[in-house]
Amino acid sequence: MSTYISESLRQKIIDSDKSRCCYCLTSEENSGIPMTYDHIHPVSKGGETTFENLCLACRSCNEFKSDVIESIDPLSGETIQLFNPRKQKWSEHFGWSADGTRVESVNAIGRVTIVKLRMNNSVILVARKRWVISGWHPPLD
Repeated sequence: MSTYISESLRQKIIDSDKSRCCYCLTSEENSGIPMTYDHIHPVSKGGETTFENLCLACRSCNEFKSDVIESIDPLSGETIQLFNPRKQKWSEHFGWSADGTRVESVNAIGRVTIVKLRMNNSVILVARKRWVISGWHPPLD
């Protein structure tokens, strides 16, 4: 199965995802680190290289997600699918802490995704604090 992503498909993804991570909403502009292209359903598990299965992800979210599509909910102990940015709306599963630095869960999908992708790791929290002070974060949409 091919993992080549054409330039036109890359541009469609960049435009759709607003040049930011579909998981933690970190923007390439704020971080200065190029986004990666994440196979939401990994190629190793039969996922295809299509718009419906690709999204932008920051390097941290992409690395921690790896080839995982589900994880154990720390509250219920149930196996829950991770957030799918092409099929689900971010605001239905996540929100921002009052100070704008932490991604908070709204439900089990949000919880397992935050934990698995380590969306509130110490490095990103320091960066988000600076972005909030600068008025660059959190995203308004």
